[in-house]
Amino acid sequence: MLWPFNHFKRPRVPARSTIETIYGMIVTQAREPLFYRDLGVPDTVNGRFDLLLMHLWLVLRLLKSVDGGAALAQALFDHFCIDMDDNLREMGVGDLTVPKRMQAFGEAFYGRTAAYDLALTDSDEALAESFCKNILNGQNIDKARGLAAYAREALAELARADRAALTQGEWRFPAPQQAGSAA
Repeated sequence: MLWPFNHFKRPRVPARSTIETIYGMIVTQAREPLFYRDLGVPDTVNGRFDLLLMHLWLVLRLLKSVDGGAALAQALFDHFCIDMDDNLREMGVGDLTVPKRMQAFGEAFYGRTAAYDLALTDSDEALAESFCKNILNGQNIDKARGLAAYAREALAELARADRAALTQGEWRFPAPQQAGSAA
């Protein structure tokens, strides 16, 4: 007799290679020189971290909205946390300090994503202001408008991808200069 469900069955975990592929795409896009040269993102550790968070937010936002994407979103976030921990240790941050820094990263992530989600539902200008405050250190709203236009285009690109492409990392971010050329 077959039972309708199995209490011991593990939830389907996304393939590690898929997680690494998508995370690699996020990191690669966040390192795109046009963000720093043309859109005013400070080319600093903090600026790169903020741009990584923005791209992670874009992907997680879309993954959570597709069937089967929640597990991948969680695995992707977990991979981000492991990467941040590894980077801190490679930079020589001591074992006692790593948890404090990781807590700060978590607070930054959740604070920024909440601000971006709220701004996204408000207006293009609200999103630009949020990016200006969190990524551009409160300076150059015109560049922040370019970032906001880019983010909206990236969300639209991701939304156009079918579920399989989205959950398997078979999509691409738009080129930042498409939105940044107006800034």
